[in-house]
Amino acid sequence: MKVLHLESGMHLYGGALQVAFLLRGLQRPGDEHVLACPQGSAIAEAARPHAARVHELPMGGDADVGLVGRLRRLIRAERPDLVHLHSRRGSDVWGGVAARLEGVPVVLSRRVDNPEPRAWTRWKYRLYDRVIAISHGIREVLLACGVPADKVVCVHSSVDTERYRPGCHDRAWFQREFAIPDGAPVLAMVAQFIPRKGHRTLLDAMPAILAAHPRTRVLLFGQGPEQQAVRELIAARGLGDSVSLAGFRKDLDKVLPCIDVVVHPALMEGLGVALLQSAACGVPMVAARAGGIPEIVVDGRTGILVPPGDAEALAQGVNALLGSEALRRTYGQAGRALALEEFSIDAMVRGNRAVYEQVLATRRR
Repeated sequence: MKVLHLESGMHLYGGALQVAFLLRGLQRPGDEHVLACPQGSAIAEAARPHAARVHELPMGGDADVGLVGRLRRLIRAERPDLVHLHSRRGSDVWGGVAARLEGVPVVLSRRVDNPEPRAWTRWKYRLYDRVIAISHGIREVLLACGVPADKVVCVHSSVDTERYRPGCHDRAWFQREFAIPDGAPVLAMVAQFIPRKGHRTLLDAMPAILAAHPRTRVLLFGQGPEQQAVRELIAARGLGDSVSLAGFRKDLDKVLPCIDVVVHPALMEGLGVALLQSAACGVPMVAARAGGIPEIVVDGRTGILVPPGDAEALAQGVNALLGSEALRRTYGQAGRALALEEFSIDAMVRGNRAVYEQVLATRRR
């Protein structure tokens, strides 16, 4: 089979990282996988060793109607059997329109759990032969919006369980890098600085956490538009000695195994790649019961779930884990086992390829 993949993300994390994993895993004799992506995007270089060709195109987002014409020309040149749309920002709709106009079957990956208006859903999802939801939570949202059940299949996102492994191999480096005092428990949150990720809920929980564990340090990893507002809130609440903005890191595989508890109080979340990475590293988690989060943070097994936006419950969950090394170890080991069993790259690749085969077989019939 020949598949044209479309990914509009500029940075190599989240959905774009999953596309890189997929292209690497899909290689087999007789198949051909081609990537279309934005000019200057990180995934272009990451994909070149695995894709037959990489086409860097101008992609201007939802208002970029001209993307339809550019994609139609690319489809005519490549003549794929199927088009797989991996992201939003206009590529989902304009990519679907382009493929439909060229008579090529289309698969869409859906990575977010926000509902869409029913009228829009009825039109938009007619473009796609199949929709791949990266969590059961996202699939339920799509069904509630009126997408037919036989059109939506769940294929979980994956984590590189060879790269992300348990074991803090250089604690002295970790403590120097992040100014962590000896013996201080460390929490981490890995997320974009946007409102729905719940940074403010964690800051609201900090007084109760520090009351029980006063030496606790919190590292906030990531970047985004809310970064300055969060920094100012930390200062206003006098949390500067306990909470640090640690920036965007490319070495989380080295950092996460040194963390005691990962916290993820998101109000909405498709699944959460950072949670997959944390589980693979054997780190216990406290997270909000939102979207696909309960599929990786299994309450009482790999971590503790709390209601979204509930700072008091979040503090109680964190304090329970900080107060019990045995519980942290038990949850961490279970998280690693779950990552290996259900969220491996091989499982994700098999699931996507099975969807391609089903769509093409239906078309042939």
